[in-house]
Amino acid sequence: MSVTPEQRRRDLLGLRERWYAEGHYSSRTMADALADAGRRVPGTRFVFAAEAGTGTETETGTGTGTGTGTDAGTTTVTLAEVLALAGRAATGLRALGVRPGDVVAVQVPNRLELIVSYFGAWLAGAVVLPVTHIYGSAEVGVILRDAGAKVLVLPDAWRSIDFTDRLARLDGGPGLEHVVMIGDRTAPGAMPWTDLVAGTAQAALPTGVHADDVCALIYTSGTTGVPKGVQHTHNTLLHELRKGDLMNEAGPQDIRLIPWPSGHVAGLLAACSGIVSGTDTVHMDRWNPVRAVELVEKYRCTITSGTPLHVEALLKAAEESGHDISSLRFVQIGAAGVPPALVARADAAGLVMARAYGSTEHPRCATSPLDASAHQRAMTDGLARFGDEIRIVDEQLRSRPAGETGEVVTRGPSQFVGYRDPAHDDSAFLPGGWFRTGDVGRLDGDGRLTVTDRIKDIIIRGGENIASKEVEDILATHPRVRHAAVVAEPDPRYGERVAAFVVLDSGTLDVEEVRELFARHRVAPQKAPERVEVVADLPRAPSGKVRKYELRDRLRAPAADGPVEETGP
Repeated sequence: MSVTPEQRRRDLLGLRERWYAEGHYSSRTMADALADAGRRVPGTRFVFAAEAGTGTETETGTGTGTGTGTDAGTTTVTLAEVLALAGRAATGLRALGVRPGDVVAVQVPNRLELIVSYFGAWLAGAVVLPVTHIYGSAEVGVILRDAGAKVLVLPDAWRSIDFTDRLARLDGGPGLEHVVMIGDRTAPGAMPWTDLVAGTAQAALPTGVHADDVCALIYTSGTTGVPKGVQHTHNTLLHELRKGDLMNEAGPQDIRLIPWPSGHVAGLLAACSGIVSGTDTVHMDRWNPVRAVELVEKYRCTITSGTPLHVEALLKAAEESGHDISSLRFVQIGAAGVPPALVARADAAGLVMARAYGSTEHPRCATSPLDASAHQRAMTDGLARFGDEIRIVDEQLRSRPAGETGEVVTRGPSQFVGYRDPAHDDSAFLPGGWFRTGDVGRLDGDGRLTVTDRIKDIIIRGGENIASKEVEDILATHPRVRHAAVVAEPDPRYGERVAAFVVLDSGTLDVEEVRELFARHRVAPQKAPERVEVVADLPRAPSGKVRKYELRDRLRAPAADGPVEETGP
């Protein structure tokens, strides 16, 4: 079943009217929220912590003159200082011709200029497009062209990545008019970051911007392998930010450790979390568990979130190093299968850990409150809260009773308003505005959700979505590959990793050769299969469709059919 564009429009308008009436929505925009936060909590701290020995990367090219604090690879600023820079950035963007509704893409790791770019774009009335900083030029080009981005902000380099080299091979489409580069080097045709924020005038709040206008565009891989632009409005984003703080009762007394990459929806939300409740935030530019426990101890962080990978590594690093992480009181965990034993282990360490369920399209639509029992936090994904709703439907899209398994469908005030390409909306929504998550789960008698499987063919590696079709399409370009099928293989560290089954015309194929193939296609390295299994044929249904569940079962069997090449995570 799919909905027509007209029905989708009616559903959206009806739900929006309801959420205004219930108090979930208001007339405030992100620019209004920033101005309000500047008045209420100007001293809120933003700490940007690079790994030891990489401090210059965090500070390179800032050119702020604000007297920011630095300490061994760490930059600390207040919200007032960030907003002063963001106001100058907004003035600079307007001078470049950026108008309300224009898209400003930001491919920057977790550093000061990232937050300034986000806030500056909103103060200019623009739409923020976070782009994962490890994406290659081919991936970035697809996203920029689909979004119609007008401006791209990126560094000259980060760790081993030379963005000036990537920029030379980037096709951002005809809409990309300006590139702003942070750092000591500026690529031909690009504008130095220091020029963008060189002025002293503070931009006035944008006019002509409505709270129901799109303000953020986040790309996620769909089941087809084609990136889909998820559109959030000022209202959906602000509601998600408010409920996030309500969920863990965060306030000015708290300090939040942020391990998420900036291009992830969790990274975008984390970047903004301080403007709601005045909670200080500590942003890591790259996940390193030893560095993480050092930061928790130094700043007495009280809240964090992540995948099972993050939490398990954090607890292990604390045990091995002796760093004191006793200040941590709550961690929200999701984005991959969560072992119940990990929840118990965190509880034993005095850290309340709770599963949560959500997506880029509908963040955190099920969560557990702090007072939930250990069993509820370990064995379920929580309750629908803060205006969110969850149903379970069968293959005919009829509601299933409590305890019965089916597809998870959701709706709520923090749900996205549709994809950038509206053609994707037809099959994504049911009548009434229900979003089809593509996940399988059940609700118990108290309304607690337990997600058991996924319908959509996505591999979640360390919290990042990887579309199997995208990997299969790249494998198909290899001259010896006749057929390829890619599935998720359980992995104790990353939750899942990419496993490929290939049918060859001749010879063999190993992981190193596959890695080289993916490098030539200029995509993120984690998308390359970490296991390659050569098989005589792929299991297929009478229709010819590959039975991927058989391949997943084979990965769990003690013996594999055919030669296997593996790499470490």
